[in-house]
Amino acid sequence: MKLISWNVAGFRSCYKKGFAEFFESIHADIFCVQEAKITDNELEFRPPNYEIYINSAEKKGYSGVIVFSKQKPSKVTYGMGIEEHDKEGRIITLEFKNFYFINVYVPNSKRKLLRLDYRMKWEEDFKKYIQKLEHQKPVIFCGDLNVCHEEIDIANPKTNTRSAGFTIEERNKFTELLNTGYIDTFRYQNPDKVSYTWWSYFRESRKRNIGWRLDYFIISKKLLPNFKKAYIFNEVYGSDHCPIGLEVEMEN
Repeated sequence: MKLISWNVAGFRSCYKKGFAEFFESIHADIFCVQEAKITDNELEFRPPNYEIYINSAEKKGYSGVIVFSKQKPSKVTYGMGIEEHDKEGRIITLEFKNFYFINVYVPNSKRKLLRLDYRMKWEEDFKKYIQKLEHQKPVIFCGDLNVCHEEIDIANPKTNTRSAGFTIEERNKFTELLNTGYIDTFRYQNPDKVSYTWWSYFRESRKRNIGWRLDYFIISKKLLPNFKKAYIFNEVYGSDHCPIGLEVEMEN
């Protein structure tokens, strides 16, 4: 299976910058989008042979996730069953025969860390959510997790220790989650490789490769024998993030 994830920073905007061309060229079995900022009624891109699932935020033009899947899942769940979190349209879970697949857009802690306390609660609740699923079958989840886990994942670690996405609180929560039985596939495959998935629009950051690795494919340790390849499409433009990919041998 080939799985793709991309924070498009607004689906309409990214669509005008080549989204469809990339989508059609990559032949993904599952293609996930975060920060779609669009509702089901507004989505005009309807590729044939794909089931389409959208979870939009209550607030118009905010957040939102989409999943395009060639295989129809046995069940689709929107959110994690907690109203405080679910109104922001951040999670879609697909249940297949042998695994759960989750597309997630983790909340940003915001400037001056205004949402850091909320983020900590969200992290705890999300961890409990995937642990509950894990008791039934292995889990794969992907998306913009809004955290650089280690110093290698950010161009300027020393000047960003209190920046949203690189606080010790956020990094520790991610470590805690991984320690419950999950693998960061890109870092597992590339222990020493510097590669980013997000760049600020300011000061030609992408051209200078002053970036952050915020986007991930995470798998249950149980699925390590199924893991084939993880990659980052640094050369693909259309958003302030670039797409990421995962290949696994799975019967869905």
